[in-house]
Amino acid sequence: MNVHCASETVAVSAERRWACIVIAIIVLLLAMMVWTGLHWAAMPPSRVETVDVRTLHLKGEFVENNLGTAVEKDGRVVVRLVGQQYSFVPQCIVVPAGVPVTFRGTSSDAIHGFVVGRTNANTMLIPGFIATFTTTFPKAGEQLMPCHEYCGTGHEAMWARFQVIPADEFFARAKTAERISCVPG
Repeated sequence: MNVHCASETVAVSAERRWACIVIAIIVLLLAMMVWTGLHWAAMPPSRVETVDVRTLHLKGEFVENNLGTAVEKDGRVVVRLVGQQYSFVPQCIVVPAGVPVTFRGTSSDAIHGFVVGRTNANTMLIPGFIATFTTTFPKAGEQLMPCHEYCGTGHEAMWARFQVIPADEFFARAKTAERISCVPG
């Protein structure tokens, strides 16, 4: 009988210890969630830019003749694009291989997203906000760029073409055109 009481006391003590450890972990996780939520609400993780979707195509950087790939005055390669049901504008994007490319995009109507083939170029386009990221494509080739956020009944047909061309060819085209397109000019 004493052995049974002693083992029961040990078991109860171990269970209480583990219960305290689990409760401490839960309290720590909740405190981390609250702190992180308050911290990021006060200081967003990145620069948040907004855009007026009502005037998106009429003025500002997302007017139609400013969309696509261009070499900026400071030498940066920038792609500007707009997602709209059920297409991307422009429908074909050309970028240089081995050169950092900055993407700036938004949506005019619903949440869209895109991923470029088997690369790390992947973002969401949210109406009213500008998504910005920079990446480098190491080798030339053509890939598809589908929308990966369900945006309505025509979602499955929403995709664009994406061409990565050698850097020397890209910059030669950039000297003759303000916007680089998939059709060599």
